[in-house]
Amino acid sequence: MSTDDPLSPADTTAGTGDAAVAPEPVVPRPAAGAAAPAGPVFTADFTSPAQWVAGRSWAYPQGGPRNRGDNKLDHLTDDPAYTRQGAFRAVRRPDGYWNAGLLTTEGSEEGFMVRAGDVLETRVRLPGAMGAWPAVWTWLDGGNEIDVFEYHPDNPDLLELTNHVRRTQRYVRRPDVAHGAWVDLRCEFGASSVVWSVNGDRVFADRRGVGRRWRAYLIVNLSVCAGRYHPAPDPDVREMEYTVEYLRVLRR
Repeated sequence: MSTDDPLSPADTTAGTGDAAVAPEPVVPRPAAGAAAPAGPVFTADFTSPAQWVAGRSWAYPQGGPRNRGDNKLDHLTDDPAYTRQGAFRAVRRPDGYWNAGLLTTEGSEEGFMVRAGDVLETRVRLPGAMGAWPAVWTWLDGGNEIDVFEYHPDNPDLLELTNHVRRTQRYVRRPDVAHGAWVDLRCEFGASSVVWSVNGDRVFADRRGVGRRWRAYLIVNLSVCAGRYHPAPDPDVREMEYTVEYLRVLRR
């Protein structure tokens, strides 16, 4: 995890009265061309309606609630029990669909967007139920999609990392990726290369990037697979969940 918070300003307090005035402290300057340290510009508060809209996304046809064409059984809900505590849930419905949790910054009061050069950091706990399809991703106007991660429990040790903007992808298999595992993820949305890290290890730099003018909204959700590419939920499973402990965006 990054600790790249901005440096605190130097203490420039001087003496008063007859005492000699202390000289100005020497503050080191960055070397020419050096980048400023990255600092947080967005820290997710999933309970905040100003930051997030629940149960609606234009990544779904007509904004939702369903997207069967993408092999999903989701029926998006704005019920806070499905998202607002960082536990993203899906619960089986009588009609065969699943009430499912989704949050997006699109349409929110703050309307936060990530942009080229930003770094997203998050910690998630992966689900184990077949059919679960958790993801953190970006979206804008029918595209600009970068998948910070996707996961399917039928491949318990595999994360899917995808740049849909410039069509690159990597499947990463790791022993520390597993049902119920906590995983630290870092994604740098570079103009010339998107770079992913898992549990502190750099695992993929796509050398394609997003371009200098790229920007997008954030989406965090739990979808449910319909069975075309990954198994649908087992018949006796009524509920599934994955947890996002934190999510933040850093910017230079």
